[in-house]
Amino acid sequence: MLRQFLSKLPRKSGKPDSPELARSNSCTTAGSTPQTHRSNSLNSGSVRPCAAKRTSSAVFPASVVAGIEPLLPFKDVPNSEKMNLFVSKVSLCCVTFDFTDPAKSSIEKDVKRQTLLELLDFVASGSVRFSEPAILAMCRMCAVNLFRVFPPNYRSSVSNGGENDDDEPMFDPAWPHLQIVYDLLLKFITSSCLDAKLAKKYIDHSFILRLLDLFDSEDPRERECLKTILHRVYGKFMVHRPFIRKAISNIFYRFVFETERHNGIAELLEIFGSIISGFALPLKEEHKIFLWRVLIPLHKPKTLGVYFQQLSYCVTQFIEKEPKLSSTVIRGLLKYWPITNSQKEVMFLGELEEILEAINMVEFQRVMVPLFWRIGCCINSFHFQVAERALFFWNNDQIVNLIAHNRHVILPVILPFLEKNAQNHWNQAVLNLTLNVRKIFMEMDDVLFMSCHTHFMEEEANLSILAEKRKEAWERLENAASLQPITGNTAVLVTPLATSIAC
Repeated sequence: MLRQFLSKLPRKSGKPDSPELARSNSCTTAGSTPQTHRSNSLNSGSVRPCAAKRTSSAVFPASVVAGIEPLLPFKDVPNSEKMNLFVSKVSLCCVTFDFTDPAKSSIEKDVKRQTLLELLDFVASGSVRFSEPAILAMCRMCAVNLFRVFPPNYRSSVSNGGENDDDEPMFDPAWPHLQIVYDLLLKFITSSCLDAKLAKKYIDHSFILRLLDLFDSEDPRERECLKTILHRVYGKFMVHRPFIRKAISNIFYRFVFETERHNGIAELLEIFGSIISGFALPLKEEHKIFLWRVLIPLHKPKTLGVYFQQLSYCVTQFIEKEPKLSSTVIRGLLKYWPITNSQKEVMFLGELEEILEAINMVEFQRVMVPLFWRIGCCINSFHFQVAERALFFWNNDQIVNLIAHNRHVILPVILPFLEKNAQNHWNQAVLNLTLNVRKIFMEMDDVLFMSCHTHFMEEEANLSILAEKRKEAWERLENAASLQPITGNTAVLVTPLATSIAC
């Protein structure tokens, strides 16, 4: 019915929309010879070759219709001809359309969609092994339909350093069409009828790089499809694995050190999380370098919140594989610790707690002094969420156990911060948590606590004396300066108010 309907469509006599859609009114193109149709292999009720070719040329260019009528269903041809029919149908789908105008070429779009769905069913059935021409045609069709450059507005959600993270993403109007192509590519790659040794010639480094470029799409549905496809490519083509890891690392480098703009960082980290879980032990030096040079610096960008969950998972996977890396990770977090971004501080503290739950005693002792100095600074934060999150560490039994075994080193570091909070923090919830932590230390070792508390009070008294002496010294200098005559063009103005300026 579809062929009969399309054959009755009037020919457009005007200029075609694009060279790709140029139509031919004859059965053969200029300069070519008509090919003999395999009519003996078709059912007796099938359309005649010339008429069938005219039917398809009403929608698709005649130059791509070759060998066998592409509008025939697969069930109407024998197995020996199915690959030729597959190549013919795939070639038809290399025609592209403008999807920004739904009314434009609607019939042609529908025919192409039906052809893609038919190809999808055929590939999913896994009935015939794919030949090399079929693999080539499939890769070419995917490249024509999928590989494209995104317009600037696709990056609007991150153009201002993440300020518009709550904005709705821009969805591609061609997605209903693209989704079928992505599904077809996924089924093709995962098909048992695809020989990986043969396919690697066409799904090569160039193809993978173009695929990775698509991760910058703002459409989350497209990124989700790409994530699945790239993961399958990584699993099937072992020869490409080092290249895929290197190419993804380069995207991360460019994001961290140059642009800080990319829509697909979360999905790429999700892929790497699965890759890391499959690393063999002991870890190669290449993988440890990736942790230090890529994953740790990824904590730096302002848009960390968009991909923090995936990043934290990757870091945790490394530590589970090799616990000795925990101290390395903590030093990296301290290096990139946010000073003015309270939301990032809360995220850092959450990741730090997960690391401390898995750390061993030896690695903990290597970093405990700078670590608890930083935790102490968070305890004194005027942002109550940061202070609360830091004080919640003492609700974790594993962390309290680590602290108890190293209390002689940790308590002298953390106690001054606790005492400052207890004296003058504005938030009542933070004040109550601070008093609870002080109580934990007292119950842990009251003698040590009293000794550290006494030392703290002495230090405070000494600091107070030094501050008073410094104030008196400045007053003497001011008085002496006020008695000096003004000479030349130098003006000296000393007032008692100058001493009231805080350091």
